[in-house]
Amino acid sequence: MTRIQISGTGLFTPKEILTNDELVNSYNKFVDEFNIENEDKIKTGEIEELQKSSSEFIEKASGVKARYVQNKSGILDTKFMRPLLRERKEDELSNLAEMGVIAAKQAIENANIDIEKIDAVIVACSNLERPYPAIAIEIQNALNIEGFAFDMNVACSSATFGIQTIYDMIKSGSIRSALMVNPEICSGHLNFKDRDCHFIFGDVATAVVIEELKEVPSNSNSYEILSTKLYTQFSNNIRNNYGFLNSSSPDGVGKADKLFHQNGRQVFKEVVPKVASLIKEHLEKNSIEVTNIKAMYLHQANENMNRLISKYILGHEASRDFAPIVLDEYANTSSAGSIIAFHKHNNSLKKDDLAIICSFGAGYSIGNVIVRKLG
Repeated sequence: MTRIQISGTGLFTPKEILTNDELVNSYNKFVDEFNIENEDKIKTGEIEELQKSSSEFIEKASGVKARYVQNKSGILDTKFMRPLLRERKEDELSNLAEMGVIAAKQAIENANIDIEKIDAVIVACSNLERPYPAIAIEIQNALNIEGFAFDMNVACSSATFGIQTIYDMIKSGSIRSALMVNPEICSGHLNFKDRDCHFIFGDVATAVVIEELKEVPSNSNSYEILSTKLYTQFSNNIRNNYGFLNSSSPDGVGKADKLFHQNGRQVFKEVVPKVASLIKEHLEKNSIEVTNIKAMYLHQANENMNRLISKYILGHEASRDFAPIVLDEYANTSSAGSIIAFHKHNNSLKKDDLAIICSFGAGYSIGNVIVRKLG
């Protein structure tokens, strides 16, 4: 029977930190400017007066205190309010490839694997910079990896779906190992003029090396993948309508629906029980008692969601050691969130400890991975 391991992870963190106070000051300045500029329309009821935000509101609603971004000057400019990124020439690394390569090199080093032994590269993320050529092929080329590469997108669940994709390919014998990269410039699809969501996302890149497990683990920090489980159910409650057909419908170009938008309360109500049920069913199918799980590395979208998911599964609220939170520092980083938590906090696990890596998001999509520490 083929056994498979996660042998290395990597993390790229942008240099610029954007705090809640900085974000709120900029947003509230925009609100003042908007309300003054549209005073007459507000008086007649043609448009609604915008309401200000606060750092206290953001932290209570989400648990987010700050986020890393590729550029904050553009975000804080009330006349621009989005990251200001330099246009890359076609002979330069793209934005996503550049950050992805940094995370990938760290994962490869941590895995102690030779480049020649990597057979494939998958970029699994929410927000691809372009349709083609694939960012994965660009990263493959930059790292001099032979074999094949492709991009995939299952929104915030992309990483766990990517893990199962590689797991299945290794199980089938088509490859020996693969590199998965999750580059996320989430600030690029965020509506910084929307009080309900302008604080949600940050930028980051993660990477994971997955390979066939022989009798001896690749290193002391390797994890056997025992089982994976995926689930999707269509919902419009988290959506982004930006795409290549937008220019064919000119009336919609530049509208708010071409950025991230969600019905947050409905997402919370519907996703939390689905995630908890899937995890419990997955454990039961593998005859694993919940009490035998030593850690859960959950998607980092909202601290309140994670607390409730843990409570549904465990019967009580989980400690931060058991279910680490990184979104207070990184915010929601889409597909990378659960991988950041795993990368930064898996050193608490001991040999043979069982843990869960779980992500969930737009789709709806949910992915769960059960791992066992080898070293």
